[in-house]
Amino acid sequence: MAKTPMGKRLANLLQEAQLSLFGPEQSLLQSVAGAAVPLPPAASPPPMSPQLPPAGQPSPLANPRAQREMSLGGHSVAYELKRARRRSIGFVVGSEGLRVSAPRWLPQADIERALQQKSDWILRKLVEQTERARRVQAARIEWRDGASLAFLGQPLRLKLDPAQVGLHWDEAQRVLSLGLPVNAEEELVREKVQAWLQKQARAFFEPRCQHFAAALGVQMKQLRLSSAQTRWGSASADGSIRLNWRLIHFGPSIIDYVVAHELAHLREMNHSPRFWAQVRSVLPDFEVAREQLRAESIIAQ
Repeated sequence: MAKTPMGKRLANLLQEAQLSLFGPEQSLLQSVAGAAVPLPPAASPPPMSPQLPPAGQPSPLANPRAQREMSLGGHSVAYELKRARRRSIGFVVGSEGLRVSAPRWLPQADIERALQQKSDWILRKLVEQTERARRVQAARIEWRDGASLAFLGQPLRLKLDPAQVGLHWDEAQRVLSLGLPVNAEEELVREKVQAWLQKQARAFFEPRCQHFAAALGVQMKQLRLSSAQTRWGSASADGSIRLNWRLIHFGPSIIDYVVAHELAHLREMNHSPRFWAQVRSVLPDFEVAREQLRAESIIAQ
């Protein structure tokens, strides 16, 4: 059967992504895609038999808890099936792959028919999750001499030097020197560097908050740094703002977007058109930074 344009594009993406892992992610904004579709009509024709990979060949799109496998868009997809008291079939594509929830009484043939109906969506979300996992792996930091990490959107190199006293930041060379032996334990290096990053975060965030607060005509009463794993920032009606210190890994334009976003909430505690109008009044092209944040929301742990 000839592949559709969508099928060809997905095949290319799957090949490029080298779909082989769906391990735990280290993302502040871990995205899990979900969808539900109505039950297929009883009169629908029976599904085609799944085309499984050759014996002994691992499935490239496998949930580690998968009990079933079938062919979707020419790709063998393993999935976890859970039976529950529900009226519809639900699909969730997360960091570990595809999970399907279905009513206890529904025949397996109807579940497979629903999977075929949603195959394009499922494959697209699996590709997105795999790309995210690959970015997580690429962003992982080895806390040692010579390691690199992002600071204000640009690479920073760590240098362990026992002759160094304290920490020294060479902005021209973008080298952060630490007074530690070259073979210092990674946990100690991480602790020292992250403490320095948090100080830099506050020093950078505060003037940006003052700038956007004045532009929006609001009063920020307090700025707190957050280590939350689910959000970049938050605002309270009392004028308090929380910003995740890990934003310091990103470029200034992304930081400005998060700052403006939270301060705009001091005018509109919602995400209504009026709220977005406030954000746009100080950042006319905020959508660009918002999309960059969504695309790059992988942090160094």
